[in-house]
Amino acid sequence: MNAATRIDFLYLSEPDMIKAGVTDMAACVDCMEEMFGLLHAGDYRMAGANNDSHGAMVMFPAESPFPTMPKPTADRRFMAMPAYLGGRFCTTGVKWYGSNVANREKGLPRSILMFTLNDTETGAPLAHMSANLLSAYRTGAVPGVGARHLARNDAKIAGILGPGVMAKTTLSAFMAACPGIDTLKVKGRGEKSLNDFLAWVAGAFPQITSVTVVESIEEVVRGSDLVSYCNSGETGDPSTYPIVRRDWVKPGAFLAMPAVCNIDEGMQAPDIRKVLDNTGLYEAWYEEVPKPAHATIPVIGVKFMDMIAEGKMARSDLEDLGAIVAGDAPGRRTDDEIVIMSVGGMPVEDVAWGTVVYRNAVERGIGTTLNLWEEPVLR
Repeated sequence: MNAATRIDFLYLSEPDMIKAGVTDMAACVDCMEEMFGLLHAGDYRMAGANNDSHGAMVMFPAESPFPTMPKPTADRRFMAMPAYLGGRFCTTGVKWYGSNVANREKGLPRSILMFTLNDTETGAPLAHMSANLLSAYRTGAVPGVGARHLARNDAKIAGILGPGVMAKTTLSAFMAACPGIDTLKVKGRGEKSLNDFLAWVAGAFPQITSVTVVESIEEVVRGSDLVSYCNSGETGDPSTYPIVRRDWVKPGAFLAMPAVCNIDEGMQAPDIRKVLDNTGLYEAWYEEVPKPAHATIPVIGVKFMDMIAEGKMARSDLEDLGAIVAGDAPGRRTDDEIVIMSVGGMPVEDVAWGTVVYRNAVERGIGTTLNLWEEPVLR
């Protein structure tokens, strides 16, 4: 055996990930806050010419001469999302996933994800891990970071559209950032998903003493201190996306939007603070897709990019969450200001939380060690 060339890596199954702390939302919010500071400082890299691309996606044509080629049905995609993150992380990784909304008919999640973490110096794998929970928790944690800096300190009422996985992690992050929440309003389509969500809330957060299932999006928003749209849906026509109307929104509300969303003209007004998790991400997206871009990528930050291109707002009207976390831009300024934040999701988040979970696993002796080689045949 040649110890100098031997490479082992850790395989972490979903149960291993749970044991290693992937579902510790309070720690995940702290991790994402640290990551945003590094993002603002520039100590990171993602894909693309501007180092801010979401990743590389395999696209399927509407018509193909090959009968076995998949059709571009709802959320039918394969995608690789690579990134490097500095600071105390200094690791590189890539999340790879296949996604198909029809998976639900088979009892499977819509997306099935894996994450590989690499040594940045040699490129050797450190770990290969189940990533559905990794991705869900890092996504949900970002609204929590936003709420920590941009929600009112006395926030008590949360409104959620879409009672799925994203709703669970977003609410968990809201609770970590705003522990005074005691009232929840939720709207969903299916009885099963609603009942599952309500049972989960009752078990996870007994301090939420008032839970109401509402019938309209307006009821989700009206009177809420914190709002999040966590729904899935078809893209292509922004007029069909769930909307936020200005007259629904309570003064002082914080809206974190990680999913399909549109806004009316009142919410487009300059006095509504518009925050992005990373402006460069949206600029990269905007370069990569047809215009208007919001028809292809339904998150609200892409709508902001379309508004800039159409002369409806200035680039300087956008704010970065990283600058707010770093103290280079203000957090909440007044009790009555309304803030809407777009959550796009970035591979640096997977690298950050994946590194923490991996190091926890090593420290606690969790996972299965696999051998890549004792010595490489080719070098």
